[in-house]
Amino acid sequence: MLLRCSQPLPLLKHTDVPPRVIENFILSGYRFPNYSLKDCFLSAFRPTNETGNFWTHFVPVFIFSYHFVEVFGWEGAPPSDAPFFYPLWTYFIGVFCLLMGSSMAHLLNSMSLVVREVCFFVDYGTISAYTVGSSLAYFYYIHPRAGLLDTVAPAGLDLDQDSREAPTSAYAIPRFSVFFETFYIPSACIVAIVCVLSCSITRQKWRKHRYMIRTLVFLLPLLVSSTPVFYRLLTRSPYSAGSSSFAASMPASGFFWRHCLWLLVSAVFNISKLPERLAPGRFDVWGHSHQWFHCCTFLSILNELYMIKAEVRAILLSPALLLPPAGPSGLPGPTAASTYGVMLLLQTTIVSIIAWFSWRASCIYGPQRDQLAKEHQQSHLKCH
Repeated sequence: MLLRCSQPLPLLKHTDVPPRVIENFILSGYRFPNYSLKDCFLSAFRPTNETGNFWTHFVPVFIFSYHFVEVFGWEGAPPSDAPFFYPLWTYFIGVFCLLMGSSMAHLLNSMSLVVREVCFFVDYGTISAYTVGSSLAYFYYIHPRAGLLDTVAPAGLDLDQDSREAPTSAYAIPRFSVFFETFYIPSACIVAIVCVLSCSITRQKWRKHRYMIRTLVFLLPLLVSSTPVFYRLLTRSPYSAGSSSFAASMPASGFFWRHCLWLLVSAVFNISKLPERLAPGRFDVWGHSHQWFHCCTFLSILNELYMIKAEVRAILLSPALLLPPAGPSGLPGPTAASTYGVMLLLQTTIVSIIAWFSWRASCIYGPQRDQLAKEHQQSHLKCH
């Protein structure tokens, strides 16, 4: 029976670990790729080259949750389990999976080469889930017709002041209504699946350009998912000038541009490998590019949350605009099938993709796992 020394397992240099584990310009702080589950969790409190990667996405889970739940305490907000909030909850699920999946992938990837591959396949899958969660929130809260009544209301409907004055004619039949109402969500799901496939393939092929491919692939959803936001930015506000809804939605555009800016900055860090490229070995534990990539990604998500909250607030300030619209041809409101159902279908597809690539990884790295386990055991015989 193998006994463990009381001291933690030693950290290794890049010359002492399998080539598969080596990160560009990171020369030390590597964990041996046969850690136990307990060793992995304890390593979160040791200065390794993955410690910062773990904490820069684990702590944001709680920061995001704190800002998220504020919505349910707003005046006029329906219960948190009301259909109106279904898109918001799917957005939360996407972000939670992204942050938790990323942090766990960095924490647990030293258990074996096969587990390392599976961890990052899951990581890519959670990013795609986040993309679709964002798209659902955009569709129901920022869609050109989201929450808006038709200019001709049913008889007997008592519209509030915002609804009577809002210039909704441009939104009743938007020029891109077919795309938004028929193809937008399916397009977001297809792009998300393409992202998972492309990034997973780079773990087995195209290794030389893997960081550029992964970064560019995950910037693609920004263009597809954000089309409702771009449409809103290029048209008039659906709310009457001077109304409380108009004032509440005004900051949304600023949050969106900051969301885009932080995404671009994160991409620069991920592709350039700065600052460790300039001083290999100096940023092995703290301050290397992947940690900055995580920080910028979270700042992007936080600004996106603020943007969505601004639009939700604008709708809540006009009770007659709550989804679903009362107009006979209005955009249908969110349902469990159109929100949670979409996420469930997407996740099922992603799990299938992850299972396939995980099987491939097991075929490739399984034999190496046995050899590494034997070497790992020999290196700890002195602990008996």
